[in-house]
This record gives sequence, structure tokens and C-alpha cells, in this order.
Amino acid sequence: MSKTLLVALFIAGVVSSTANAQDFRTDEGPELEPITIGAAAARPNSGLLTEPRLLSTLINSGLERFGDAGVPSDGFYVELSNMITGSGFVSIGPGYRRQIANKHGFVDASAAVSWRGYNMMQGRIEFPALADGHFSVGSQVMWQDQTQIDYFGIGSQSLESNASQYRLQSVDSVAYAAMKPVRSLTLGGELGFLRRPDIMSPGGTFKPALPTTPDEFPHDPGAPDAFQPNYVHSEVSLTSDTRDHRSRPTVGGVYRAALTTFVDQSTSTGAFSFREYEAEGAQFIPVDQNRNWVIALHGWTVWSDVAPGHAVPFYLLPSLGGNNSLRSYADYRFHDLNMAVVNAESRWTIITHMDAAIFVDAGNVAHRFQDLDFAKRSYGAGVRFHTDRTTFARIDVAHGSEGWKFTFRTSDVFRLSRLTRRVAPAPFVP
Repeated sequence: MSKTLLVALFIAGVVSSTANAQDFRTDEGPELEPITIGAAAARPNSGLLTEPRLLSTLINSGLERFGDAGVPSDGFYVELSNMITGSGFVSIGPGYRRQIANKHGFVDASAAVSWRGYNMMQGRIEFPALADGHFSVGSQVMWQDQTQIDYFGIGSQSLESNASQYRLQSVDSVAYAAMKPVRSLTLGGELGFLRRPDIMSPGGTFKPALPTTPDEFPHDPGAPDAFQPNYVHSEVSLTSDTRDHRSRPTVGGVYRAALTTFVDQSTSTGAFSFREYEAEGAQFIPVDQNRNWVIALHGWTVWSDVAPGHAVPFYLLPSLGGNNSLRSYADYRFHDLNMAVVNAESRWTIITHMDAAIFVDAGNVAHRFQDLDFAKRSYGAGVRFHTDRTTFARIDVAHGSEGWKFTFRTSDVFRLSRLTRRVAPAPFVP
């Protein structure tokens, strides 16, 4: 069998198996035509090389079957998203969606289990396009069982050899609303209740032989506590989005600022109450007219505002490491009150549905915001498989001070999942 046929069969399998997965999300509305410069022109021979006809045929067949917008029609669908970093290669489960109120709203429910035994169930009702598309409102309840989350301790000097794991179960209920005065600008708000998260010994499948986090780090905030507090949490955010496409942008940018508040409802002093200020942005710069060469830039920082005598529990501390931040480091490798990361990536279209990329990541965590630097670095290269508007698979190989790491994901690295995730970030996911 030829190499071309092998590659074609692999990509066709990825298209069919990842439809509605992370970048084919079920929690977003249909993608509108590009804001920045209008719809991208068809480029059947785009790239440095001519794409094999067999490869194009298989990808186009997959898109005809599964679509490219990521929005299920009424009825049952396969849920392959709503899992956090570290859940494993794939997650799968049933989902059901139905439009209501003369198609002005919808109800949605789904459940899934992942490769490593993570579990999720959620129900949602939403009215996404009220007032001629200028206003949306909704509510969601989600139960999560995250069976083996990595934790290495607090600070930039934590040791890789001190790796531990914990299991976190949570139920979060949230109401949210958003206002769009213009198409590219969104003012969002949410208010939720996070029921007392349960911290337990790790479980699930393919569990490594690592110590339990409360045993390994008994002095870290929240680790020794048999019962975690209930939280009322809220967020106010402002987002500007001029990307041509959400999942495979080639021009434009997205910028977001947010204030998140967690109010401890269980301790008499509110010992685990805190606020977080967050700023994030990504810009995509086409170098040539056909957008076959694109420079992608990304930056993200979080500052924790903690009153004297209060603390942020270890599982809500800002963290770095893994496939979307520092790609040569383990998931959740570094934790502290403050973090910052920058990423730069150069992408070249090799054939119509495949880009090659080289990248550099730099960032760090710190107890004080003014002590942040970019001493932790990753360098690497990869390939991205995509349609005109959706990245459906990427492979990265990265190297840093702790060695090499190989990553396969069904999402663009700068997807900004925080734009659509409405429930509380427990744990904090880099």
C-alpha cells in the first residue's frame, strides 16, 4: 500500500472519528461568514505541493457526511467534547438536542466517558440569538468525574520527580448571558454555584503508579481538607473577535479580558475566597496574499487577588504545561498564584488540507505577579490537518528542559476554550 494511501486513510479516519469533537463543538452556534475580509476563496491547489486527489476525495466525503460547522441538528448525536486536558486520547457518549420556542432556543443533554475513565454529564437550555442576534441567555448543569489529574506542587521550582495525582468530582450549576452590541464584540457574564468538590485518590484506566496528591503535598492549600467549600462563582468578560474562522484562523485576532470571583460559602472566614484577573489574546498574520504562510501569536496571563489570611485551593491555582501552553512539559506541570505564557507559531500550507508548523512557547508561574518571567520554554514542530475553517487534527513534537513530548489533539493550539466553557474551571485548565 502506498504512503499516500496510508496517509489518506489515516486522515479520513480522523475526520470521521473527530466530527463534533473539540473543534467540532456542540456548545457553539454555527459559524458565520468571516468578519475581517469576507469569505475565503476556494483554493483547490493551495499549498507548496499539489494534494493527491484520493486525499481530497476522502476528506471532502467526510465533511459531506459529518459537516463542518459543529452544530448537531435536532435529535441524537455523538458527544466527543466537554472533556479537559489529561482525559486521554478520545472521549465518547450520547447526546440529544432539540430546538424549542419556535427555534429561538434549544435544550441539550449529553454524557461521555474518556480513554482514562473521566466521566461527564451535562444539561443545557439556551436562547442564543435573541434581539436580532445581539443577546443570548442560557443555563447549564454539569457533573464531572476527573479521575487522574496531575499535580507537582506549587512554584516554578517544583520537581518533575514529585509528580502526584488526584481525582476531582464536582457539580456546577451556572446561568449566563451575553450582549453583542456589534458582531465582533461580546460582553458576557455568568453566575454559578459549585457544589463542594470532592478530592479523592486517583482512579480510572491506565493509571500510573503515582502517589495521591493529599499524601504527597499535605501542606498545600486545600489538600489536607476532608471537605472542600461550596463556592458561588461569577465572571464578567469582554471579548473582541475578528478572526476569519474560530478553529482554523488565517487572519484577524481574538482578545479577551475577564474578572472571575470565587466566594467560599462554607468556612466562617471565607478562607478560600479570591478573585482572578485574566487577559488573553491571539493574532493571526498572513504573510502572503493566499494565506499559505501565517504567523500565529498568542499571549495569556492570570493574576490572583487573594486577601491576607485567604488562599486559593491547589486545584484552582493557575497552572501551565501541556498541549495548549508549554508543549514540552507535562499537563498541569506548574502551579502558583500568577502565570503568564506567550506562544509564536509559523504555519505553511504544504497541501490543501495540511499545514506544517514550527513553534516556540515561553512562560512561567510566580507567587507575585511582578516576579513572572518566561524562563520555561518549549521548541518544536508539527503538522495540522484542516478544512478551510476547521482544524480536525494536529500532531506536535516539542522539546524543553524536561525532555521531549509528543502530542496528538483534535483542536487548534490557540482555540481558546475559555470562550465557550461556562462552568467553573475546576481544576484550572491551562
